[in-house]
Amino acid sequence: MATPKEKPTISLYSNRSSLKWVVLVISVIISAGSIIYTDQLVSEIREREKKQIDLYASTLEYLTNESEAPNTNVIFILEEIIDANTTIPVILTNEYGQPEYYRNIPKADKITDEKHRKRYLLNEIKSMKEEREPIMVTLTDSNNQIYGYKNIYYRNSYLLVQLKYYPYVQLSIIAIFGVIIFAVFNYSRTAEQNRVWVGLAKETAHQLGTPLSSLMAWVEYFKDTFPDYEEIFMELQKDVDRLDMITQRFSNIGSVPQLLEGNVYEIVDEVVQYLKVRISKKIEMSVESFPNKEILANLNKSLFAWVIENLIKNAADAMSGKGSIRIKVMKVNEGQVAVDVTDTGKGIAKNRIKDVFKPGFTTKKRGWGLGLTLTKRIIENYHGGKIFVKRSEPNVGTTFRILLKL
Repeated sequence: MATPKEKPTISLYSNRSSLKWVVLVISVIISAGSIIYTDQLVSEIREREKKQIDLYASTLEYLTNESEAPNTNVIFILEEIIDANTTIPVILTNEYGQPEYYRNIPKADKITDEKHRKRYLLNEIKSMKEEREPIMVTLTDSNNQIYGYKNIYYRNSYLLVQLKYYPYVQLSIIAIFGVIIFAVFNYSRTAEQNRVWVGLAKETAHQLGTPLSSLMAWVEYFKDTFPDYEEIFMELQKDVDRLDMITQRFSNIGSVPQLLEGNVYEIVDEVVQYLKVRISKKIEMSVESFPNKEILANLNKSLFAWVIENLIKNAADAMSGKGSIRIKVMKVNEGQVAVDVTDTGKGIAKNRIKDVFKPGFTTKKRGWGLGLTLTKRIIENYHGGKIFVKRSEPNVGTTFRILLKL
């Protein structure tokens, strides 16, 4: 609830944002390099295909304009050029745009009706013309007089089209694979965190159990032995009961907690009354309830009280031991209970609000940064509710909101 100034004691995820940017930059460089390289290949192949069509057109023009019958070698060369083209769609038309010859247009080969095939080729010619201008072959007689024209229409080969979109398909597949890997990794990391939380909680509850039992026995012994100090022993009993509650909390985290109907206002007020004598006297705390003090919700009393305690202690730290904490318990729309915890602390910078619930976020020199992470886990994972920063202004204060189901 305060503007972070101190370096966190632990930073489990402090470098995660930087790592994301590094991965993003590397990915962009790889993607750009792949696209640029493929684009160069596409340009080279496109130029080679154009040269092949130009060679075909030049040879056709030469043979057509020969005054004498073309020799066998030239005809052989033309046939070789035509047969070598197994990928580029080509249509040869007369000067009136009527198709005379075509190659590498599979759909046209499947049309048996001549009229339908011609209509299909005319549509292909129109499409090819929109893509690029045709190559014109000029027909001349023996006196070099022009007596006609032929046009060669063509488009990029299917291989060239595939190569053009190949990097995008490749990058899409890599992206999908990356998303799957990230999801698996994230799930694995979350499962590992869950095991750590559960293991830590169970071990803590186990370690607290033995000394707590001993303390309970000693308190009872001193009560009976020194009855004149009953007031002191009553305070000791409260702290022992508190330790017992903490043990129960850790025990509940280590297993699936039982949710029972409870009065939210009473639980919050109980925590406030307990903390009033244990935090700074310069901090004023108050609890309000709307529309009344009978607001019930399904919750685990021990864990929910822990959440309120964490929020109040964080608020006290944010105010440096001086200010006010107001807690409002109210019914809101959609059958929910809202608990707003508002302080008059230093507030949270806007660019850090998204990080407050992450492990390692802390403003204290010796803080572990796990309090709000644990709070979020208790509310969302165990109670099926929500907790978020409702409002925060620098040097004005912060409001955390908890939403629970009625």
